[in-house]
Amino acid sequence: MFKESVLSLGSNIGNRMQFLTLAKKAIQKKAGVILKESNIYETEPWGVENQDFYLNQIISLQTKLSPESLLSILQEIEKDLGRERLVPFGPRTIDIDILYYCNQILDSKNLKIPHPFIQKRRFILVPLSEILPQMVHPLLNKTNIRLLEELEDDNEIIKWQPL
Repeated sequence: MFKESVLSLGSNIGNRMQFLTLAKKAIQKKAGVILKESNIYETEPWGVENQDFYLNQIISLQTKLSPESLLSILQEIEKDLGRERLVPFGPRTIDIDILYYCNQILDSKNLKIPHPFIQKRRFILVPLSEILPQMVHPLLNKTNIRLLEELEDDNEIIKWQPL
């Protein structure tokens, strides 16, 4: 049975747009069908400031994979695209996070769904509210658009326009 998952993609090393594109192609090949894509946004780094700006995008995915299997595939895609996990919140060629998996709540050692920082990050909530404004966070019981309205993060986020 198909399930809808919502993913966050981000890149701030090398050809950021190419890494987003390659990640989406690999996701479609290995994980499921992309249903919706937000615009791409250029955003300030979050967590570690001394690094280049990111390109970020949110996608919704129709998948047959379990949350754990999906995580495994996404980590494999990250590794294939040169992701190195050296510094938490540090620079990366590609970062793919599972934000939501249907209405499921999961809290294991390797995976927390919904993602624990959704409500704290402008670079997540702006594009998330663009494609799924009325989706309800299953722990906070608030829509994405409501979470954005209540957000205190004032990091810069600009709709990306390629040159």
